Formats: sequence, structure tokens, C-alpha cells
Amino acid sequence: MKANDFDQKFDQGSEDIVDDLDLSTAHRVNQDPKRINVDFPAWVVESLDREAARIGVTRQSIIKVWLVERLKAEASHRLPDNTQPH
Repeated sequence: MKANDFDQKFDQGSEDIVDDLDLSTAHRVNQDPKRINVDFPAWVVESLDREAARIGVTRQSIIKVWLVERLKAEASHRLPDNTQPH
């Protein structure tokens, strides 16, 4: 299929385009895991474990979710790089 035909099919939205894609090599950008080690005081680990148990997730899951939420919140409050105060 030519790119113009694919674009038109996508823009119309009336047809499913998934069958026209080669998903065998697809990947999400910047989603490759990278392992890090972080040391927390015991009371932080205990608090994380209690909260994780309360909502039914693992300690690692709650740490990841909370960090991503905070990073997104910070990014939404940040000025664009070219307008940052010096």
C-alpha cells in the first residue's frame, strides 16, 4: 500500500488500519527498562509496603506509579526550556 493510500485510510477513520501495519518490529520509544538501585530508610519501605498492600500492588509498582505521576506533574508546571529563568 502506498503511503498516500494509508494516510487517506487513516484520516477517514472508517476503516481499521491495524492489518496494514507490520507490528513485529514495533516498540514504544523510551520504554526500555533500566535497572537502578535506591536506598530508602526503613520507615519509607514500611510505609510503601503498607500502601502497596492496601491497594493490592507490589512495592515496585507503587514506586513506579508515584514517580511517574510526580514527574508528569513537575513537567506540566515547568516553563519551556527557552523561557527558563537564568
